[in-house]
Amino acid sequence: MTAPVNAPFEALERESIRIGPVSVAALARNEAIAGLHRIITIGSHAKIAFANAHLVNVAYDNPALANALGEFLVLPDGIGVDIGARLVGGRSFPANLNGTDLLPLLLKAAPTSLSVALFGGKPGIAERAAASLSELTPQHRYVVLSDGYGGERRTAEVRQELEANRADIVLVALGNPLQELWIHQNLGPRHCGLAFGVGALFDFLAGEVVRAPAFVRSLRLEWAFRLMQEPARLWRRYIVGNPLFLWRMVAQSMQARSGRSG
Repeated sequence: MTAPVNAPFEALERESIRIGPVSVAALARNEAIAGLHRIITIGSHAKIAFANAHLVNVAYDNPALANALGEFLVLPDGIGVDIGARLVGGRSFPANLNGTDLLPLLLKAAPTSLSVALFGGKPGIAERAAASLSELTPQHRYVVLSDGYGGERRTAEVRQELEANRADIVLVALGNPLQELWIHQNLGPRHCGLAFGVGALFDFLAGEVVRAPAFVRSLRLEWAFRLMQEPARLWRRYIVGNPLFLWRMVAQSMQARSGRSG
């Protein structure tokens, strides 16, 4: 089943596919990049999340997250949600719009210099990520707001800093569901143009975590590579979570078919 992309994203008007409790936008890569640039250009605001199977599973069990994501532009990330789209919607997403690939492309394609703020991650990681981004796209201005360990006091300071110096883009790396809930609760039009929940992006940019080789990514097996890197931390997400996600997608598909035939 499909539904219109949420109203705040006029620049990205398109259909979305309902993956469990999450509406995921069906956009080509160039459409997504152009639309996001348009939001910045017109001085508007959007919150962006990247939906993989894990985020959808968390949203099933976390009503606060599912409700918050209703205010986000949610982009498809990975083979799991693509399989889910084929099961429940009869078609794949036009592109895999994971943040690790999309955000560097967004920055490279920007027609003007942008201000980009980084928040979250372990101490020192955001600084290294900012340095990596600065090498990749030196035309933009990068500022590190804080690591992810400052608590409520630091959150208030970050909000005040962004109110005083509105950023074009804020990248928030706190992991799911904390980053999406943090963005939902703390960022709005006064603070930035685009607010992204970016997961492990800072770790990849800082060289803290090695990304899967290109051929593994082309086979859409990056999740397996990450599992081999961090089995103790990620086994539950993938070994338990992936079958659970597929079962939920099959159940959603069967429910939709039953509703049509009833």
